[in-house]
Amino acid sequence: MKKELPLAVASVRLRRAPGRTRKDRDTSSAVGTVAASGQAAIGPTLRSTAYEAVGQILPRLLDLRAAASYLGVSPWTIRDLEANGTLRRVNVPSGSGRDLRKLLFDRQDLDHLVEAWKAL
Repeated sequence: MKKELPLAVASVRLRRAPGRTRKDRDTSSAVGTVAASGQAAIGPTLRSTAYEAVGQILPRLLDLRAAASYLGVSPWTIRDLEANGTLRRVNVPSGSGRDLRKLLFDRQDLDHLVEAWKAL
C-alpha cells in the first residue's frame, strides 16, 4: 500500500472546484480522515425556531428575529419601530423589580400594525 504525501493530498484537494463538496460526490477520503481522527461526522441538523408552531399552538410572544421574520423585515427595522414608539414591546418582570432585557413582541400587535399600514 502506497502512502500518500500530505502535500500531494492537499494539491489534489486544491485542484477541485472551490466551496464545499456536494453530498452526491464521493467523499471517501474525507470520511477516512474524520474516522482516523476519532471525531464523529456532523451532518445537517434540523433547528427549531421560536416562531414555528409547537404542536398546533403558535406562540403569542415573538422575539426580535421571529417578529422580523413574521413581518418580513430586518431585525433593525423592528428595533427602529420599537424605538420610535410605533411598536410596543412586552416587558416581562424578572422578580427583582427589573424587566427582562429580551425584546418580545405580541403577535396581535404585529397584526394590528400591518392592518394600520394597509389603511395608509
